[in-house]
Amino acid sequence: MWIAGVDEAGYGPNLGPLVQAAVAIELPDGEPDGWESLKAIARKARGKKDDRIVIDDSKKVYTRGGLAALESGLARSLGIDACTFREFLGRILLPGCLDDVAAEHWFDGDERLPFHDPAEREAAFPQCTAVVNLVPTKLFNQIVEGSGSKGTVLACGLTALLGAIRGTGTGPLRISCDKQGGRNHYAAMLAAAFPEGWVVVELESADESRYRIENLDRAIAVTFKPRADGESLAVALASMLCKYLREVCMAQFNRFWEKHVPGIAPTAGYPVDAKRFYAEIGGARQKLGLAPEDVWRSR
Repeated sequence: MWIAGVDEAGYGPNLGPLVQAAVAIELPDGEPDGWESLKAIARKARGKKDDRIVIDDSKKVYTRGGLAALESGLARSLGIDACTFREFLGRILLPGCLDDVAAEHWFDGDERLPFHDPAEREAAFPQCTAVVNLVPTKLFNQIVEGSGSKGTVLACGLTALLGAIRGTGTGPLRISCDKQGGRNHYAAMLAAAFPEGWVVVELESADESRYRIENLDRAIAVTFKPRADGESLAVALASMLCKYLREVCMAQFNRFWEKHVPGIAPTAGYPVDAKRFYAEIGGARQKLGLAPEDVWRSR
């Protein structure tokens, strides 16, 4: 069977892109989350260090080893061959996303990956697929303006990712997602992602929302839970991929503005510090002809 995990990074910041990712992994039938069948080659971030691939909540991986740890884990599981950032994005982004990202003032598609000593993909790691939705600020603001809701940005991305990951492999597909913006009801979203299917609600609560999709060519179950990246290996990988791409984008964002405002301290784009950064680039932004909605999220 196949398990898939969906997560996001960058929903809360005022600066930089939102990144959503879905990762699907082929596992033996009956394997609930991937940790048992892959325990010989993968481990969580905590505990004694060894040669296994570190896969976990991206914050835990990043806190312990920074960008290098994220990159190593992704390279050994999903694979990151020597390429440009544009080439890497071209392999994993949803159709149309690359054009939106490449139009950003800070985007450097020629930057080379990986940044650190390349790690070879673990030969024993199962077949897997990754799909990413990357929403730059200008597009983020356009979606919010058109819908009147910040949550629509997450919903649109999730719908597209679920539709894209549905065709991965054959046989039953179990999808685990982190809660999206704290909501508990996802039936309408799933109906949009699987228009020819019939969404059956099994449970909707603060702790878990669970569904199955009937009338399709394969059995699909979808679960939304808080902190799903701690339970599902696929969600943990999606979390790591989102964090990695968000960090690469923010590094490029900061480099761009440092060229125009020498000496400016970098930002992660989150509230409070984002206001400081935005105020300091104000003069340069106007000289470059960038409108506020090109840089600052409306919500």
